[in-house]
Amino acid sequence: MKGKASAFDVALVGIMVAVIEVCKIAMMELPNIELTSFWLLIFSKHFGNKVYFVVPVFILLEGAVFGFGDWWVMYLYSWPLLVLTARFFRKSDEPLTWAMISGVFGLLFGFLCAISKSLFLGSIPAAFAWWIAGIPWDLVHGAANFILMLLLYKPMEKAITQIKKKAF
Repeated sequence: MKGKASAFDVALVGIMVAVIEVCKIAMMELPNIELTSFWLLIFSKHFGNKVYFVVPVFILLEGAVFGFGDWWVMYLYSWPLLVLTARFFRKSDEPLTWAMISGVFGLLFGFLCAISKSLFLGSIPAAFAWWIAGIPWDLVHGAANFILMLLLYKPMEKAITQIKKKAF
C-alpha cells in the first residue's frame, strides 16, 4: 500500500479481519485452539504489507467486542510479533516451517501474556507464577497451532494462489 490505499486494499483488509474474527468467535468454546495465528501467518505470507493494517484493526475490534482488559494489552505486541516473524519467513513454502512457527508461537503465548500481566499483577514473580500455572494450556495451544497449520497450509496455499490470480 504505497501512498493512498485503494478501495480494493481497504476491502481486502476488511475481509481478512472478518475471516479472523469469524473464526475466532466460531472456535471460542475450544480451549486454546484458534485460527487467528494461522490466518495471520497465511495473510502475512500472501498479502505483504497489507497485513500491517489487518493487525491493528483486528486488535481494536477485539477490544471493542470483548472489552479492553489486561489481556488486550498483550495483543498490542503479540500479534505484531507473529506478523513480523512471518514476514521474515515469507519465502518459505515448507508446511513444516509454518507449522513450527505457529506451534512455537502457541507455546510462547502464555509467556507473552505474562509480560503484560506483570504490569497488572504488580510483580514479576506473580506474573512468572501465572505463566508457569498456564503451561499445560500453552502446550495445548502450541500443539493445536502446529496441527492446524500442517492440515490447512497446502489447501489454503492452493486456494489463495487461485484467488490472487483472479483478483490481482
